[in-house]
Amino acid sequence: MQFLFEDYALDIDRRELTRRSHQISIGPQVFDLLVYLVQNRERVVSKDDLLEAVWCGRIVSESTLASHINAVRKAVGDSGEKQCLIRTVARKGFRFVSEVREAQTSSDRGPAKLTLPTGSNETSHVPALALPDKPSIAVLAFQNMSGDPEQEYFADGIVEEIITALSRMRWLFVIARNSSFTYKGLVVDVKQVGRELGVRYVLEGGVRKAANRVRITGQLIDAATGMHLWADHFEGSLEDIFDLQDQVTASVVGAIAPKLEQAEIERAKHKPTENLDAYDYYLRAMASLYQWTKESNNEALRLLYRAIELDPNFASAYGVAAWCYIWRKTQGWVADGAQETAETARLARRAVELGKDDAIALSAGGYALAHIFGDLDGGAAFIERALVLNPNLAGTWLNSGWVRVWLGESDVAIEHLARAMRLSPLDPILFRMQGATASAHFFASRYDEASSWAEKALRENPNLQQALRVAAASHALAGRLEEAQKAIARMRQLDPDFRISNMKDRLPTFRRPQDFARYAEGLRKAGVPE
Repeated sequence: MQFLFEDYALDIDRRELTRRSHQISIGPQVFDLLVYLVQNRERVVSKDDLLEAVWCGRIVSESTLASHINAVRKAVGDSGEKQCLIRTVARKGFRFVSEVREAQTSSDRGPAKLTLPTGSNETSHVPALALPDKPSIAVLAFQNMSGDPEQEYFADGIVEEIITALSRMRWLFVIARNSSFTYKGLVVDVKQVGRELGVRYVLEGGVRKAANRVRITGQLIDAATGMHLWADHFEGSLEDIFDLQDQVTASVVGAIAPKLEQAEIERAKHKPTENLDAYDYYLRAMASLYQWTKESNNEALRLLYRAIELDPNFASAYGVAAWCYIWRKTQGWVADGAQETAETARLARRAVELGKDDAIALSAGGYALAHIFGDLDGGAAFIERALVLNPNLAGTWLNSGWVRVWLGESDVAIEHLARAMRLSPLDPILFRMQGATASAHFFASRYDEASSWAEKALRENPNLQQALRVAAASHALAGRLEEAQKAIARMRQLDPDFRISNMKDRLPTFRRPQDFARYAEGLRKAGVPE
């Protein structure tokens, strides 16, 4: 059965969504949500309806449901503001409001029905990624089995520590947290996860926390066959939580490569702080930061300062706090520019001073020093050190790519950004990687590639000002003035005060004067006032 609406065709049997014959990549639960909304377009479907149809009645958080509805809207070119196709009905649910035609296909053998991926042997039509040339693993978000939504951050933090520990092993390809967490709260087919992320192994598990006790369960699965290679559980008091993490990590490593030297396992036991209270605040901060809103950024900073107060030598907390201020600047949330710049400097310098063996601290601190103060060589050196310590951090490859852009090393930047996207192919902030790639092509005078990558980023985040600027400048220098002016019109809606004369105040420092001059020329041609 096919459903046709607007320029889209939704094929239930082949599990494909296409627009003008071009296939759109769409996740399994997102696909099923779209099918259910289209099939029930004559009525408003409630949250309970969706949970029963797509998640088989499992408890799913409001944020998970909202993110999947937004993903459905994005897949069909809709938005939460316009709601041209999928309308939110206050206190009732959602309704698909576009005109739909049903078209029979040769494979129809009866009434159309919703096919869920869980337990299915059908092959996903999402393009499979090639396996890396070394062992590869994705660690999925552990299920919070505590019955307390407030403990969600704790379960997430356990997984982040396991990912970080595994990532320190240079022989192992580890998918970044932001991509593996896109499956959070979903019933998943491990084989499908392996295909979509391009990994050989998947680790999943659960965390149950009660009073001062915690129980961690985990199982390692061969994604190609679905065979369980290892399963175990660990129990202990919260005072022993780091030891429990070490046991899980060591057991996984032992299952994947029994001959791994014990020294590599010992390296995986390094922890950012021994202060459990400080670590708790750090985990809560990371959970807030990943919401990517102004309010959650403020909350993340509050929690990070509390962690630093409890452990003044917590390098990662300094680095992430500095990064929070960078994000505030890029999003236009700065209240006191001079004060926040000074504070960013203090945090970044403290991060790299304390975190000589902490990849997260060095990466975030180095990026902040390069972005805010133009210390490109120093920032690049700190980031390179972070990559030596942990070559599997997608965020560090992204930071390295950006600094290489500012240094004028476009081809190296593109290589590093491609590595970031491969390590985290489903990253919720993939748009930042795409936007950085657009900038790298722009400064290499490849304007068609630059505008193409900028458009990719803008499809993910239409309000990304950096991508709008690159799109405008690229179109202008390529002679496509109408497209350039459209991009500038959107950018000026977001930042009406942007001028050629204040560009240097808004942008990082460029090593090569000609790069800034080319950028200014393109924006000037696109219509940015002096």
